[in-house]
Amino acid sequence: MNKFFKILKFFILIFVVSACSYEPIFLKKNYDFKIEEITLSGDKNVNSIIDSKLKFFGNNSENYNKIYLLNIYTDKRKRIISKDSKGNPLKFEISITTSYEVMDLDKTLINRIINKKNNYNNESDKFKLEQSEKIIVENLSERIVEEIISSLINLNDS
Repeated sequence: MNKFFKILKFFILIFVVSACSYEPIFLKKNYDFKIEEITLSGDKNVNSIIDSKLKFFGNNSENYNKIYLLNIYTDKRKRIISKDSKGNPLKFEISITTSYEVMDLDKTLINRIINKKNNYNNESDKFKLEQSEKIIVENLSERIVEEIISSLINLNDS
């Protein structure tokens, strides 16, 4: 009887997990605008993440009424927030400031600044610290892209 309940629990778990209908927010939707050109300057790592996400989004639109041009400037800074008694860093902060401008063919529609920050602890293993910083930069960059896309969607709705 105990074996029967284990098998039943397994099948219920499989059913519940497979019934989840996760979809990325911006992936499957067709919007009536296209991002024609993206001009990036500033931090290369942040720009490459932003560029890949926005290019994918821009190429996803098949039927569009509006064409937008984006100018994006990014600045990534890492600073020490706290130190121990010997002067060694304990906590860091990475902040990414992004200034972006959305234009149609003849005028500027949006001119905004986005600032995203994340605090994290120092690691004795420098490789692990570098990997943590890379993940933080990717996450912050993706959040910036989400805000840019949201502003385009809201602009297009009004």
